[in-house]
Amino acid sequence: MPLDMSQRDAFRELAGEVDGIDVDVYRRFDKDPLEPIIGLGSPEARIGFFGRDPGRDEVKHGEPFIGAGGQLVRKAIYRYLHGVDMPDFETSRVLGQSFFWINTVPYKPLGNKAWSMKVKRRFHPLMNTLLIEQWQGRSLITLGREAFLWFGIDQPRAERERIEAFWKRQDRFESCIDVRLATPDGVARDFRIYPLPHPSPLNATWYKRFPGLLAERLAQLDVRPDNLML
Repeated sequence: MPLDMSQRDAFRELAGEVDGIDVDVYRRFDKDPLEPIIGLGSPEARIGFFGRDPGRDEVKHGEPFIGAGGQLVRKAIYRYLHGVDMPDFETSRVLGQSFFWINTVPYKPLGNKAWSMKVKRRFHPLMNTLLIEQWQGRSLITLGREAFLWFGIDQPRAERERIEAFWKRQDRFESCIDVRLATPDGVARDFRIYPLPHPSPLNATWYKRFPGLLAERLAQLDVRPDNLML
């Protein structure tokens, strides 16, 4: 689902004021470093995925969650839904149309390091509005600490502390938490957040366990080929 012109212009304007976009990678693939990598998916998707930020492959293809970590997510979903391995890359792109995808910041940072809280906070109103106004679903699977704690940005102190305390729980990858978000103009919606570890191959602690953990989340959410949309 593409952004409208006013949304696109807002992202481009803000990106032009931010230091730390990996401009060399964008130039390598002849891509505009001010163009946000959004690729939201279907607004009627029942399940959404919320990640950290795009990587090199996301810049190359202009789609989020399409690199090594995103492929791990998509392969696990496909196997869960169909009981066989995902056949090829193009199938992973088609699969993505049945879910909603969004990141904390829609630009690749230098060195694949997470964006600073300052930058995430600057983009927060725009990403928040997309999540609230362009998606009809309520169930979000977050990928990694940075993505999960994003939901505490600009929250009252008690709510932020509640979210941070949840992340410290031993059962955080089996449990869920309800969070209310609001746009700058006061439109509010409730979401149920299902955290998972970051699916990067560099995340040695959780990488091998990730497909099984995601399968458990999909089972919790009763995800089936016939109920992917609202």
